[in-house]
Amino acid sequence: MEKKAPLFTPVLIVGCIIILVSFAVRASFGVFQIPIADDLDWLRTEFSLAIAMQNLAWGIGQPIFGAIAEKMGDRKAIFLGAIIYAAGLVLTAMSSAPIAHQLYAWFIGFGVAGTGFGVILAVVGRAASEENRSMALAIATAAGSAGQVFGAPLAEWMLTFMSWQVVFVWFAISILALIVTLPIIHSPTMATTKELEEDLSKVLIRAFRDPSYALIFIGFFSCGYQLAFITAHFPALVTEMCGPIQPGSVIYSIGITTTSTLGAIAIALIGLANIVGTLAAGWAGKFYSKKYILAGIYSARTVVTALFFLFPITPLSVIWFSIGMGALWLATVPLTSGLVAYIYGFRYMGTLFGIVFFSHQLGSFVGVWLGGRMYDIYGDYTVVWWVGVAIGAFSAIVHLPIREAPIKDQRLAT
Repeated sequence: MEKKAPLFTPVLIVGCIIILVSFAVRASFGVFQIPIADDLDWLRTEFSLAIAMQNLAWGIGQPIFGAIAEKMGDRKAIFLGAIIYAAGLVLTAMSSAPIAHQLYAWFIGFGVAGTGFGVILAVVGRAASEENRSMALAIATAAGSAGQVFGAPLAEWMLTFMSWQVVFVWFAISILALIVTLPIIHSPTMATTKELEEDLSKVLIRAFRDPSYALIFIGFFSCGYQLAFITAHFPALVTEMCGPIQPGSVIYSIGITTTSTLGAIAIALIGLANIVGTLAAGWAGKFYSKKYILAGIYSARTVVTALFFLFPITPLSVIWFSIGMGALWLATVPLTSGLVAYIYGFRYMGTLFGIVFFSHQLGSFVGVWLGGRMYDIYGDYTVVWWVGVAIGAFSAIVHLPIREAPIKDQRLAT
């Protein structure tokens, strides 16, 4: 009997550690929204723009780091990303002007690109066997959610006894510590001989001419918009728009006594629920059409986000929304990355998924910046929230016409 390949390989375990730490730091930035604005006397737009710049830099950097990994090696790309990430955090901690935070946000964004999905998922995907690939990608993605579980509450706790500047320095140290794991990172190319001989420019031209690639690119925009807006603004939204936590209630009895604490816990709950949701999506992607699962996820997001604002925002509704949205949070990532690899092959998966991920981060930029801008104009988040609902519905529709078949088979069929 042929022995089955193990699911949990050293590459998968180390990849999960890198993504977990990287995303724990990235997911905590929403907790700093109010402390930094109050400490430095900024408008909400100023720090929102810094986070938006960070997300845009992440999107621009993703295909760049994907190409670096494919040309120079995965370990060099991750090492460079960790150094840039840590430098951005330290420089931000030393700065007080909005323009400086917005400038150094580019360092942080490029650092996330080097230690995040684009590079790590390509490594994990190549190292996994075909039967385990969908689940391996889901597990690595879920590790990002695990980081989100710990990141926001950890930042909230650290802020109770140290300044936000010191928290940033400690986060930089944690990013640098990832470098010790790099010797374990290695995976085979998984490309065919023909794919190895193909030039990157030819592969990109072929993908850009394929309508399905354009649809995947467009569809990923709403994912970035919704996730980045909620990560950056939901703690502040809960703090300001949620009804009071009543003494004697279940939420109060477990130690959540303020809406600011509830906001941080909400981000953690989203991450916790997403571990289950992402693993379920990875399992489903092994047996069912990835494009239809993606359309279903975006449809469910549209319903959940619409219902949250149609009813009064209470501590209990925040908890239920966090669990519901969390189950759908990063479930799109293993499916989207797997769809790109399935259609266009593994040789340049890092670069091709990186370009698609730029759309995600363009959506992130719009969601974070527009959230701050609309807040300063209207005094709440209602308008920008409903924009997100509409974009989510559009994304569900966009995925339906995607032609889910390897492009080489599509060319033979025509």
